[in-house]
Parts: sequence; C-alpha cells; structure tokens
Amino acid sequence: MSTTKRITALAVAVAAVLFSLSAAAFAQKKSAATASAGYDTSLYRAMKWRNIGPYRGGRSTAVAGVPNQPLVYYMGGTGGGVWKTEDGGINWRPISDAYFKTGSVGAIAVAPSDPNVIYIGMGEACVRGNFSHGDGVYKSTDAGKTWKHAGLSDSRQIGKIRIHPQNPDLVYVAALGHIFGPNTERGVFRSKDGGKNWEKILYKDDKTGAVDIAMDPSNSRILFAGFWQVSRTPYGMYSGGPGSGLYKSTDGGDTWAELKDGLPKGIKGKIGVTVSPVNPNRVWANIEAEDGGVFRSDDGGNKWRRVSEDRNLRQRAWYYTHIYADTKDPETVYVLNVQFNKSIDGGKTYETIRVPHGDTHDLWIAPEDNMRMINANDGGACVTFNGGKSWSTLDNQPTAQFYHVITDNQFPYYVYGAQQDNSTAAIASRTNGFGITVRDWYAVGGGESGYIAPHPVDPNIVYAGSYGGYLTRYDHRTQEERNIMAWPENPMGAGAADLAYRFQWTFPIVISPHDPNTIYAAGNVLFKSTNEGQTWEPISPDLTRNDKSKQAASGGDITKDNTSVEYYCTIFAVAESPLQKGLIWAGSDDGLVHVTSDGGKNWQNITPKNIPEWSLISNIDLSAHDAGTAYLAVNRYKHDDFKPYIYKTSDYGKTWTLLNKGIPEGAFVRAVREDPQRKGLLYAGTETGVYASFDDGANWQNLQLNLPVVPITDMVVKENDLVVATQGRSFWIL
Repeated sequence: MSTTKRITALAVAVAAVLFSLSAAAFAQKKSAATASAGYDTSLYRAMKWRNIGPYRGGRSTAVAGVPNQPLVYYMGGTGGGVWKTEDGGINWRPISDAYFKTGSVGAIAVAPSDPNVIYIGMGEACVRGNFSHGDGVYKSTDAGKTWKHAGLSDSRQIGKIRIHPQNPDLVYVAALGHIFGPNTERGVFRSKDGGKNWEKILYKDDKTGAVDIAMDPSNSRILFAGFWQVSRTPYGMYSGGPGSGLYKSTDGGDTWAELKDGLPKGIKGKIGVTVSPVNPNRVWANIEAEDGGVFRSDDGGNKWRRVSEDRNLRQRAWYYTHIYADTKDPETVYVLNVQFNKSIDGGKTYETIRVPHGDTHDLWIAPEDNMRMINANDGGACVTFNGGKSWSTLDNQPTAQFYHVITDNQFPYYVYGAQQDNSTAAIASRTNGFGITVRDWYAVGGGESGYIAPHPVDPNIVYAGSYGGYLTRYDHRTQEERNIMAWPENPMGAGAADLAYRFQWTFPIVISPHDPNTIYAAGNVLFKSTNEGQTWEPISPDLTRNDKSKQAASGGDITKDNTSVEYYCTIFAVAESPLQKGLIWAGSDDGLVHVTSDGGKNWQNITPKNIPEWSLISNIDLSAHDAGTAYLAVNRYKHDDFKPYIYKTSDYGKTWTLLNKGIPEGAFVRAVREDPQRKGLLYAGTETGVYASFDDGANWQNLQLNLPVVPITDMVVKENDLVVATQGRSFWIL
C-alpha cells in the first residue's frame, strides 16, 4: 500500500473511532445513574494523543549536569517537565511524565556524592506574565527512572536546591512561595532525611521568599541565601520591598545573619549569589536596587564592594539576576541576563559569549572541567564542551509554549500558533514522509504572543499579532509581510492609562465566519476591517471597566517594566456566531461580557451575575448548533484562586450556569470548546490537562490519556481531531 493510501486509511480509522466515541457516549446519556458516575473510559482509553511539534525548544530556567559523566544532563521546562540527555544534548527524552502532577520546573540538583539521587523543585522563579506554578519537590533515587513526591506542595515557585556534597539526604530548598497572594510555605527549607521531613530554617514574612542559595564547596556549613519580595496582580508586577535581602549561615542553616556592609541601602529586589569553589572567601552577589549591580566580597561575605554597575547585567532584573562562579578560576564569573556574560577579572568587566538563544537563566559548570557547561535559556537547554565556543542544538526539544491554536482549511490542514520567545509557526498536522520536520513549518508574521487568523479560503494569507497591538498580513506565496496595526502606535515603556487604546499582550484577532474579508482586532474597543487591514474602524465603546487605578506603570519601585503583559482593562476574548452574522460576543480581562446582534451598533452587558468580580474571560466558544448558546472559560489564578470556572448560557446571556463538576479544585481553565458535530460534547483545557463532558458540562472527566501533564492554553476541534496548544510541550492532536 502506498504511503498516501496508508495515511488516508489511518485518517478514516481515527474519524470512525471518534464518531463511535461520540455516539456511544451520547447513547449512555439516557442513564442518569451512568451520567452521574461518568462515562465508561474503555470507550476511548485506547486512543492516543500525537505530538506534532514543532521540535524547537521552549523556555527553561533549570539545568544540571553530572560530575565525571560528560554526556549526562538534565533540563527542566517551564511547563514541560524534566528531560534527560545521555549523549551530550544530541537527543533529549522526557523522564517525569508518568510521575509529576505539574509541569513547571524551577530547580534541579544532582547529589554530588550519588548521581542517582536527584531533587526537582517545581514552579519557575522567573515569574514572567505566563508563568505556571509548581507543587513542591520531587525526588529520584535511580537517576530519573522513577520519582516520588517529597513535600513542600504549597511552595508554588522554587528558585534553587542545594545538596550536601557528602550526604544526599541533607538538602536545602529556596522557596519563593505564591506570587499572586501571601502564604507561609516560603523561605529556606532544610531536610535531613532525604525529603521525608522539612524544617523552615529562614523565613521573613508571607510576602517574601527565597530565590537563590549558594553553598561553600569547601565548607558545606556555610550558606548564602537571597530573599526576594515580589508579587503580581492581574494588572501589575512588583519587584522589591523591605523583605528582600542577602543572608549568611555558618552552622548549616541553624542560624542566619543579614549581610549589609557595602551592599545597597534602601529597597532591594531580586538577589542572586554564588561562592567561588577555588577561593571560598570570594563571594559574588547580583542585586536589583537603584544603586545595584554586581557586588563582590573577598572575606566570606562580611564586607562588600560593587565591582560593576553595568545596566546590561541588571536589565529586567526581576526576570534574570543569575550569577555563577567558575569552578576552576577564582577570577571568572558568569552573569546571565538577555546575554550570556563572562568576566575574567573578578567581575569588573564582561564579554558576551554567543549562545543559541538569548534570555539566559541557569548555568551548570562541571566541577572537574570548567569548559563543560549546560545553559538554560528561553529557547531550551544547550551543552558546550569548549567553554561556549560551540553549543548543542535547541531544535531537538518539543517544549514550546504556545498561547493559542487555530487550523486552516487545506489538506492536510496546518496548525498555527505563536511561541513564547520565538516566532509564530504554521506546522503541518501530518505529512507523507517519515515525520514532521523543520521543512514542514514556517513563520507567518506577527510575533511571540499573538493570536493568528489564517484566511479560510486562501491559507497562504495569514493575519498574526504580537504585543503592543502589532498586527501583520502575511502572504506565504511571496513571503511578504505587511504591518496592518489597527492603531499604529508603539506603547512600549508606557503604562496602560497613558494610551489612546489598550491592547493586551495577546489580543484577539478573528476573521468573520460569514465574510473572509472581515477581520476583528480587540483592544479596549473592538476594531473591524473589511479590506484586509488597510483601514480600521472601532465598532464598540470601551467594553471594559476602564479602572484607571489598575492601569499604572508596572515593575515596582526599582525597575519599571511595561511590555503590555500587565496592560489591564482590555478585551481578552472575541467570537462571532457561526450561525448568525453580526452576533458578536466579547469578554474582558477585568470580568465583563458583552454581546451585539447588529454587528456592533448596539452592545449589551451580559456578564454572569454569579461570576466573581475581576475574573478573566479567557475564551468564548459559540455553539455551532444553537445561536443563543455560548460557553465561557473563566479563570482567577491571578487572584490566587485556582478553581475551575466554566459558564454556559442558552438564552444569549440572559442567564448563566456554572459547569465545573469533575474538574479538580486546582485545575483552572483557559479554554472550552463544544464539538461542532456533536451538540453538548465539550472539551476543557486546564492548567494540568484536558477534560471532556459528554452531557453538556453537567459532568467532566479526564481526557488526558497519554498526554503529559502540561498547561493547556487553547484548543480547537478540526473535523474529527481535537488539537491543543500547550505551555511547554508544543502541539498535540487527538
């Protein structure tokens, strides 16, 4: 049989299975007893999710190698779990999928005395706008073959783990804690029994956590800890406060003293710290402060002096502020920021070492060979054996973070999304070759954070967005890309209150299902174009609360950071009914829902009465079976509320029903979709996986199957396929 015929036969078989699943499930709906207990998973448990890539790395903030094992390394994705290579970065494989309950990794440590013992701290500490939380510490005693949870479940974000050089059961954890609210499981923790029990040995307050720990390699009783007061709201990020500081212990963590002599006075933010293994009296600290920079102590931390105030080493300090001492040369230190910076004069001056991807976050240097390193950056993890002259590839790690997903109408169809810290991507859903390779995907304009809208008739034409309201029209035939921003103003650096129009970091772009030449783009008002974006007109008033107190500059008192991630009071979700032209629904990030039935001439506020105030309307799905039926995916994790919220209306928004039975308490929802072929068959994408309802949302059950635990950011039903975008494992198709 030819390859093409085999693929066609497989497609028909999959379609038959999905159709049978739907039919069988809905037949069971007749039994109330069965419905209350959920539908028989044997009907679909043989089905498998299929990862289509793209195979290019996503963000990583945690890496580790193994002394005297030059080919073995570990990498933690910020949504994709833990990966291992045993050939120096040529091939990577996931090793945590069957064990972990969350996907974001913040720290990795391999015991120096026993390479079989590995501790993983969950939840990244580089808390950008789309970060995901973790669930504590995991431990392996067989080099990653199996894992057990080892406590600190409510620590949420872990910045660093250090292990005693001779005792693998003595371990220290820097726990940052909740970012969207106060909690007490934060600070420095110590376990003397391999993670069975933990004691909090350094704590500041319920708003401040530990972000870094350094251990003196020559005397493991000497520890340094960087504390960071940081918080986020739906409309701001605040780095710095009285809780931030640098501490030292000389008794293994029993007692601590704050270090101040020569360090910045006043408000401090994020702090990184490292000790030279060659000269333990030499300690460096990278400190976010008005008079911050790189500081050095040559007497074990008693007195400090600033050796560099270079702004390139502390730009966007809350996102970076990482520092690492060389393992062989006491004059060499690395500072990771946008670039990979190296100093060979004790931290005074720096050269930039080229790495495969910018935005560098973690570094492990082999203690026996300082030319051998692994770096974590926003493109994944890469290995060098020659001190950074060359690195292993990032194009072998399917750990991309995608914000949204949409498909086109060619055959085989292509899947589209915008990858965080990379480009947009259009990738084939299948090929007639041996796999889906780099030849089968390409960029389509826009940028890392945007919605994408392929033309429904001509898939060569694609509209794509990015932050700052950036919007392009791309023609794949000519590869021409044209800027068609609805409001041509670059807002970078300004607070939302100062702008004429507010566009979210990931603002909606939608093509009308009734007219392929009609495009909608959403700021705080809804814009419409009927000529491929050459001109735009607003067709709505401000559909948000427009609370000016929540539109101030972001970043905190030290370093301002206005990139539109925190722009608030914006339209976050838009959909036009596939059944009724001009019936448009809009949801805002500050909790409002509006609808128009006349193409924007008149709008009605239909916000559910029982929805918690200031919720984010993450997505709106309009039924293909009934024009008055809509579903809302709502989340409140930016209020430190991780409960799932899904709402349904069958009367154009007059009344709403909450549908969340069967979805776990901590699995907040980003996307909900109704099957366009089967009324009442629903799919939900949550922070920890996929759920399905066979009774129109009355009951939900797990549809994870072989899909790894990873945040689901969006989903779309394409014919008989369910396509999902993940925040850490690229695209998958069921």
